[in-house]
Amino acid sequence: MIQNYNIPQELLGILESVKDPEIPVLNVIDLGVIREVIVDGKEILIKLTPTYSGCPAMDVIGDDLERAFAKAGYTTTIQLVMSPPWTTDWITDRGRKALEEYGIAAPLDEVADKDVLLNNKKLVKCTNCGSQNTKLISQFGSTACKAMFQCEDCHEPFDYFKCLK
Repeated sequence: MIQNYNIPQELLGILESVKDPEIPVLNVIDLGVIREVIVDGKEILIKLTPTYSGCPAMDVIGDDLERAFAKAGYTTTIQLVMSPPWTTDWITDRGRKALEEYGIAAPLDEVADKDVLLNNKKLVKCTNCGSQNTKLISQFGSTACKAMFQCEDCHEPFDYFKCLK
């Protein structure tokens, strides 16, 4: 995960302005996909880890990063880093809160995730009313990294961001 304290504040602000096109409440810092930023004058190298190999959002994120830095007078090179692979543990606390407020349940830990997806345990909280009386509707939600749940109390459907390790 990125070490924010090594990035000049001006550059951190630019990074935080770039959003995930699939989940626009998450910026690239809160999503945890920025591995490293190397600054050499006005040249910036950004090491970016995809949430999964072949994720279509990475091309958009790379283009958005280049545009955001170009506006500030920087030349940017984007380098994809595949190892170690991204994990949902890299989503910041601020990012998890933003997901919940947006209506997507944040990922649970690996054991709990398997329990809700395979054993129908009621551990995912409804993002509308907070109840854990929820049920899995589909292993896949609006994207492959999410599952669809429904609250059995307020009856609202919502996405759950699956734990990826």
